Amino acid sequence: MGTGKLYRLSDNEFIVSVNYQLLHDRTATNWWGELIPIDYTRFDEGDRFIIEFEGKRWSRCHLKKKVNRAVSGLPPRYVYHVTGFSPIVEQSGVDDFPGREPPAAG
Repeated sequence: MGTGKLYRLSDNEFIVSVNYQLLHDRTATNWWGELIPIDYTRFDEGDRFIIEFEGKRWSRCHLKKKVNRAVSGLPPRYVYHVTGFSPIVEQSGVDDFPGREPPAAG
């Protein structure tokens, strides 16, 4: 699994670091995979996100709960099915991020 970051598309706000696995990325705008937030985070399934992959690649995506991996006494950790709706591209500058400043490093 790779480690990436998830940002809210509407305001470019960092949400959470994630572990992800791309399961299909053969076509430019039709890719999917799975992700697990590293920290407990609640998502609205209708929200849209930007996912930043390792190697400074990113794409727009949305999430759907798939499996709850709750451990007794801990908040639920969900596995999310992630579906992309833009190409996975290299982030090399401000203009490469969708319409605004790229996320701050950190």
